[in-house]
Amino acid sequence: MADPFAHVTDPYALFAAWLEEATKSEVNDPTAMALATVDPSGLPDIRMVLMKDHGPGGFVFYTNFESAKGRELIATPKAALLFHWKSLRRQVRVRGPVTEVSAAEADAYFASRPRDSRIGAWASDQSRPLEGRFALEKRVAEYALKFGLGEVPRPPHWSGFRIAPTEIEFWKDGAFRLHDRIKFTRTGDGWATERLYP
Repeated sequence: MADPFAHVTDPYALFAAWLEEATKSEVNDPTAMALATVDPSGLPDIRMVLMKDHGPGGFVFYTNFESAKGRELIATPKAALLFHWKSLRRQVRVRGPVTEVSAAEADAYFASRPRDSRIGAWASDQSRPLEGRFALEKRVAEYALKFGLGEVPRPPHWSGFRIAPTEIEFWKDGAFRLHDRIKFTRTGDGWATERLYP
C-alpha cells in the first residue's frame, strides 16, 4: 500500500496540492471550511465559511466583526478549522491563534467582491435578530440608493481574520477504516511531524 505522506515535510505545500485536487473534483466551494470558536461561557460554536487566502502566514477569511463569530474571535482569538473534501475522502484540521488582517488586505479583498455583495455587507446586521425578509431587502435598497453609482467603501466593522496554525493534521481515507493521518506541530520556525493511528 502506497504511503500518501512519504517524504512530506511542508504542510503548506501539501495543503496547496490537496486544494488543487479538490478544486477539480468538488462540485461546490472547495475552499469551504468549518470554523470553530467559543462564546464567553466557553461553549463551542461552529459554522461554514469560505477561505479566501492561504500560505505560510496562515488561513484567511472575511466577516462582519459584529457577527457572532467576529465577537467571539475578538474576545478569544483562537480557532479551529476543518476542510472536508468528500469527493477525495480527505480532511484537513487546523488549530491556532487568530489575528486581524491588515486594513490594506481587507480593502483589497473587499474591492474585489461583486458590488451587490459590498452593499450587502453594509445592509446586514449579521447574526442579530431580523423581523422579516422585507426588512433586509429594504436596508439593501437604502444602501444601494446611498452609494448610487459611486464606490462602495469597506464598512469599518468588516474585515478579515488570519488563523496561524500551531497544528495541521491531514487525514486520508483508507480501506477497512485504516485511515492515514499525519500531524504537523509548529516548533519555532519549523514543524515536527508524527503519524497517528486511525
